[in-house]
Amino acid sequence: MIARRNRCSAPDEEPGVGVDAGLGWGYLAAMPITPHIVVQGAERAVTFYRDAFGAEEIDRIPTPDGRLMSVQLRLGEGFLHVADEFPEMGVLAPPSVGGTPVVLSLEVADADAVFAQAVAAGASARQPPADMFWGDRHGQLEDPFGHRWNVSQHLRDVPHDEVVAAAAALFS
Repeated sequence: MIARRNRCSAPDEEPGVGVDAGLGWGYLAAMPITPHIVVQGAERAVTFYRDAFGAEEIDRIPTPDGRLMSVQLRLGEGFLHVADEFPEMGVLAPPSVGGTPVVLSLEVADADAVFAQAVAAGASARQPPADMFWGDRHGQLEDPFGHRWNVSQHLRDVPHDEVVAAAAALFS
């Protein structure tokens, strides 16, 4: 699990001090979230995630009509489940619902390399990698299936008050 402070760390927090139920300040708690995403063409998506992010297929559950109910992928230390659309059950991909409000985030050792690899595999660059005021090198992609991905590499710790001031300046 990530051992650095999250972006909402209390500025006076002592290193190693606990968490606020995983909901506020402190170190990130060991509470993994496994996204289950829906795509149009799960078989193609599995290939894309392998080529773009180095995903490894762990398991799959096909249905009799040839669709994939779930393909479990390992991405680094995390997991991602990919499924075909099942419109009869209201299970729809971003293009079927007009886009997505969700962004999936990858924290990687080399944001530029992962970003370039994903673009080469077919992703579209929404925001090329750049050094950000919160201390990460960060870029955003859209995969061929309508899902958005942040690709971030931690460069330096930035004091909370500096992050808040920079965000205020950006949005004022």
